[in-house]
Amino acid sequence: MTERRFGRTAAPAPTRSSALDGLVSEGDAVLLVGLDVVSDATWEVLLAAGLRVLRAGDPRAAIRIVEEGAAQVVFVDAQYGPDLIRAVRARPELAAVHVVACVDLDSPHELRDALDAGADDIMRVAFDPDVLILRVATGLRAARLRANDAMLRSLIDSIPGAIYRCACDRDWTMEWLSDEIETMTGYPASDFIGNAVRTFASIEHPDDHDYVTDRVMESVRTGRPFSLEYRLVRRDGSICWVLERGLAQEAGDGRWWLDGAIFDITQRREAERAMREHAVTEAQLSEVRASRARILEAADRARRDIERNLHDGAQQRLVSVALGLRIWLTTHKDLPEDCRAPVLQALDELGNGLGELRALARGLHPAVLSDHGLEHALRALAQRATVPVELATELPGERLPMAVEAAAYFVASEALTNVARYAAASQAWIGVEERAGELEVTIRDDGCGGAELGAGSGLQGLRDRVSAMNGTLEIDSPPGAGTTVCARLPSR
Repeated sequence: MTERRFGRTAAPAPTRSSALDGLVSEGDAVLLVGLDVVSDATWEVLLAAGLRVLRAGDPRAAIRIVEEGAAQVVFVDAQYGPDLIRAVRARPELAAVHVVACVDLDSPHELRDALDAGADDIMRVAFDPDVLILRVATGLRAARLRANDAMLRSLIDSIPGAIYRCACDRDWTMEWLSDEIETMTGYPASDFIGNAVRTFASIEHPDDHDYVTDRVMESVRTGRPFSLEYRLVRRDGSICWVLERGLAQEAGDGRWWLDGAIFDITQRREAERAMREHAVTEAQLSEVRASRARILEAADRARRDIERNLHDGAQQRLVSVALGLRIWLTTHKDLPEDCRAPVLQALDELGNGLGELRALARGLHPAVLSDHGLEHALRALAQRATVPVELATELPGERLPMAVEAAAYFVASEALTNVARYAAASQAWIGVEERAGELEVTIRDDGCGGAELGAGSGLQGLRDRVSAMNGTLEIDSPPGAGTTVCARLPSR
């Protein structure tokens, strides 16, 4: 590449550069390919306008120059014209370059070859300076328009939506529409240009057409941009949600145009729908959990009431009867044994009945749990167990909620019952610890293991009780290696 600053013998006439005034930017250049027959003085008028003048000896060198963006307008002589023009036109990134073919108009075949190759302009040799200035001004404007168009096209292609201009009519007649619309709807943009195949209104969901029309017309009346979400019917019959944003523009002849963009928001709408459904489901689950907890609390309260009634009612009456019979026996020691025997037998039956009644009351809800708390209730439970039980507790100073204490107690009670019935164990351990808002109850034995849910062990009922409080119950019972039951309950 060479750049030549031609020596000046006289300043060009001011009128000659008027077409370039305000048009030439720093770095703008004209490239000459061949044209050695044109005198240097011819290009002085361009230098005076602030343009650089570059030279290239052949099309290959010229391509390298325009690739670097060093020249916007290229003058090429007839011998190189078609080859250079085809090379430039084959490169989309060089689309902004304005190529002027310099031909001898007395040679029709050169003119025809240049036009067929895609020349932007034709000039005859020799050049008239005034014409040269006008052609260069035209070339610079064309090059900038093409560069702007290329940038706009690049931006449009990068936007994840369909850009459009349409008439503000019933059909939304499209004047221009980007190709992204095909990705969204399955219909090519050409279908909608001038309503060639179908109208854009025809693919709006029927239930949304009036809504779209009303919102757009309101924008026309107020002059404010519009933003709306509605549905389109795709080519395959499925539905896609779109977000459209635009603004009405007056054409100056009484017509209105809409310029805007359409974005596919189907995934966002689906995600929002899924989130709403999830929220509803979570609310329903929360209500179910709360309902189960209320039912469990009501059942425990009923068990406590029954236990109190048994203790304060039937149990006390039976104790009174037993006491009365013992007093009678004491005051009638002189009676024969055959008279005293039925009373003694009745006392034995009353004693057995009272024992069974106390066991039933403890099974319903132990009074010690209500009166003194979980640790005392577990200690009493361990003392009644059929095997030695080691108890270890780490509980807060204040009482836990009654429902939590009841669940923990019955987990331990049922686990020890299973130890007595099935485990053939010699030792059991109960560990209770409250930390970080969770109560962990672990019951372990050294028995035969093999415990399973739903095998008549009562463990499934425990799991249901624990689950009703949003807790978990885990059972580890390998055959021959004992059983560990671990319940975790929210403690607050």
